[in-house]
Amino acid sequence: MIVAALSGLTAWRLGVFSRPQTAPVAPISAPEAQQPVPTADPNTPPLASDFAIGRALTLKTIIPERPRYAIIQHTVMRGDSLFRIAKDFNVKPETLLWANYEVLEDDPHSLKPGQELSVPPTDGLLYQWKEGDTPEAVAAEYQASLSDMLTWPGNNVDLTNPTFSAGQWVMIPGGWRESKAILLPITTRSSGTGTAGISSGCGAGGAVGSGGFIWPTGNHFLSGNDYFPGHLAIDIAAGEGAPVYAADSGVVTKAASGWNGGYGNVIAIDHGTGYMTVYAHLSQINVSVCQSVGAGQLIGLAGNTGNSFGAHLHFEVRQGGGNINPWYVLP
Repeated sequence: MIVAALSGLTAWRLGVFSRPQTAPVAPISAPEAQQPVPTADPNTPPLASDFAIGRALTLKTIIPERPRYAIIQHTVMRGDSLFRIAKDFNVKPETLLWANYEVLEDDPHSLKPGQELSVPPTDGLLYQWKEGDTPEAVAAEYQASLSDMLTWPGNNVDLTNPTFSAGQWVMIPGGWRESKAILLPITTRSSGTGTAGISSGCGAGGAVGSGGFIWPTGNHFLSGNDYFPGHLAIDIAAGEGAPVYAADSGVVTKAASGWNGGYGNVIAIDHGTGYMTVYAHLSQINVSVCQSVGAGQLIGLAGNTGNSFGAHLHFEVRQGGGNINPWYVLP
């Protein structure tokens, strides 16, 4: 009885699921119609594909992104940073900073919700043409290619008569200028000068760093702007009141409360190795000028003072009087 049932099931599967051996064809002539139509061999076992479940065909088409030639207006929202906005629009942060001098005055920390930013279509300088300008002089001033500026499609230049009108906004691809970044004046331990009576030289003595640095916060990632020509620091994620540590041993040469050029409550440490570090926007300062500190020692608490857009730690590393990228020295 079981054998009969299995035989019946096999016959049913062959009848229902077997692959058709013929397909509909166009009408044929009478002699061809008299020929027998081949049928499936009942002794041929079914193929695995005979039992496959049909699936609708899905076409995936990759549409290339079209180049952008127009300036876009972006409204700053809470949680934005200049670095993040630039990344979203695929331009460098300095390109975005330079294009909005009247709004930000070259300070990325001036970003506030509700501001309208002009987002250039490509990297370089967005320049407003002035009376008396010439293409050759402008390209040379901003270290750009004259050909790139004249052939940029968004500039709509008539190459037979390449001129621009006063007041016209012109994109200078690859253009560059010095950022007017605000840098806080600080003194070394032995300079003996000071800044407006807030900080003074502390002599050559005191703790000396190892030359190796540790992270000044518990978090090892950013919450705002990275290092770029218009922002000579990194903004490390640190909530209001989070502990801030000395990145290496040294002597405190600045510990000042107040505005301080937008830095807010700020600490500077001379490590005696040619390096100095700066810690800004603090909510609390726990050290004093000329105090020796060790690497990892608590020096203050993170905050949102000065020209700051949300609590974080603005962290700078200076060497030989100039700023260097903190990523070069942080572990």
